[in-house]
Amino acid sequence: MLKIECLVFNPFQENTYIVYTETGEGAIVDPGMLFDHERSRLEEKITELKVKPRLLLQTHLHVDHVLGIRFVSEKYGLQPMAHEGDTFLIDQTQSMAASFGMEVEENPPFPSVFLKHGDEVELGNAKFEVIHVPGHSPGGIAFYSAEDKVLLAGDILFKGSVGRSDLPGGDHQQLIDGIKSRLMILPDEVIVYPGHGPKTTIGDEKRTNPFLQ
Repeated sequence: MLKIECLVFNPFQENTYIVYTETGEGAIVDPGMLFDHERSRLEEKITELKVKPRLLLQTHLHVDHVLGIRFVSEKYGLQPMAHEGDTFLIDQTQSMAASFGMEVEENPPFPSVFLKHGDEVELGNAKFEVIHVPGHSPGGIAFYSAEDKVLLAGDILFKGSVGRSDLPGGDHQQLIDGIKSRLMILPDEVIVYPGHGPKTTIGDEKRTNPFLQ
């Protein structure tokens, strides 16, 4: 049984997830810590939950989702895992942060492991299927646990909304098509954990999301 803890970080109110199993093996998904107190909060939560970090997973590489990659990678000795389609964004992190008034000392490290559609990622006795849905960013991926009916959706899908497509590499129609063909086919009861805002379910989004009607 997967357990999921959400911490909200940085001025973009980004959801950083600690996903862990009964054995305590954990994945840190989209670490977005910008400030020292946010890095401390993540550390304290991991200690409090007695989680053993094993994976560093990235749904995509926009600035608000990568601010804590270096810290997590170095602190816990983890290799960042992401889709190759987003690697061009890494070199833009500092300048993108500056354009939003945020100071970032250096760009985050590049992914060490590239994930593609259909890959499986194992976390202890749990498995995630990688689902590639470009459109918010070229390399946007979601992590789906069929057994636990959990979808870590990044900024692809939100409660009542979808990811913006006006950033470099974005494509609104591609995003909508991908959500409909790859996410809306999942069971209605799957819980969606997005990159911002509250969780939802596939069923609720099928019925009520205005972008998907």
